[in-house]
Amino acid sequence: MSEHGDAVPGEAELPGLDPDRLTAWLSDVRPGLVAGPLRGRLIAGGRSNLTYEITDGTSVWILRRPPLGHVLATAHDMTREYRVINALADTDVPVPAAYALCEDADVIGAPFYVMERILGTPYRTAAELESLGVERTRAISADLIDTLAALHRVDPSAIGLAEFGRPEGFLERQVRRWKKQLDASYTRDLPAAEELHALLAKHVPAQSSTGIVHGDYRLDNVLVDEQDRIAAVIDWEMATLGDPLTDVGLLQVYKRMSAFELAGINDAAAAPGQLSETEMLERYCERSGRDLSHIGFYIALASFKLAVICEGIHFRHLNGQTVGEGFEAIGATVEPLLQSGIAVLQENR
Repeated sequence: MSEHGDAVPGEAELPGLDPDRLTAWLSDVRPGLVAGPLRGRLIAGGRSNLTYEITDGTSVWILRRPPLGHVLATAHDMTREYRVINALADTDVPVPAAYALCEDADVIGAPFYVMERILGTPYRTAAELESLGVERTRAISADLIDTLAALHRVDPSAIGLAEFGRPEGFLERQVRRWKKQLDASYTRDLPAAEELHALLAKHVPAQSSTGIVHGDYRLDNVLVDEQDRIAAVIDWEMATLGDPLTDVGLLQVYKRMSAFELAGINDAAAAPGQLSETEMLERYCERSGRDLSHIGFYIALASFKLAVICEGIHFRHLNGQTVGEGFEAIGATVEPLLQSGIAVLQENR
């Protein structure tokens, strides 16, 4: 299986990729890498940056570029993605090898980078994991935590990422950012959103020591090999420097969302054999050495973040701006997320 799963059929029309221009560019910047004309296919699975599998008939690589018609370059920064996976190459964090970065939009219409193709599966559904059995699912769940802890043990300065983000005031900015985004996508009264935001703003804890934040760490953003080990962590477009415990909180909320039983929600975290929330936190704490005394805040922040994202999708769906199936149910996740965030923050207090 390729990096993001199945591919969109048809190589004749490749939106956002010109194979001939790409072949010429790669032959120039990495002589000997490409043995002949390239062809490719658009890989399905991501709702943001586009991912292609490209081949010269002998070797296979992965290419990432921003979505078609994107407006904000900073929202789909290829340089950031390339920089972080390149920097992590010699650490304990499994990432694809980074081969070439192109910041010249004239080559294929947007900046892009080329990296190693890693064979592995991004599990998205409980049914996929159930077919493996409880023991294998538990092994995958445990390695997911171990890999996150390995990422959060990395010293950014030691691998050239000291200036990768602005860690000071990171949590306060996160609270403000997601409230601002919610204000731009209201479709209905959400008093629970106002309550949760007020609680978050009032109870921001002292930040955990600065580390690399993946930004969207979950089971379908890693590739699992045939030995049930994490072969690669992918989709680094949200990566920055900040408080790594935001990754832990987000992973917990993804697990809670998997129990919502709503269309469009990935339910892999609900598969039998997955570590429980307590087991996840204990394992992470042991392997990362980080203090989880205020983990309730991070879970509540992640609940708020995902509620805002879901409300934004709901807003776009109501305005006819979404394409595909499953979006009609996304609005139903907002209130449960908000209430869950309020509850966990009050319990933490």
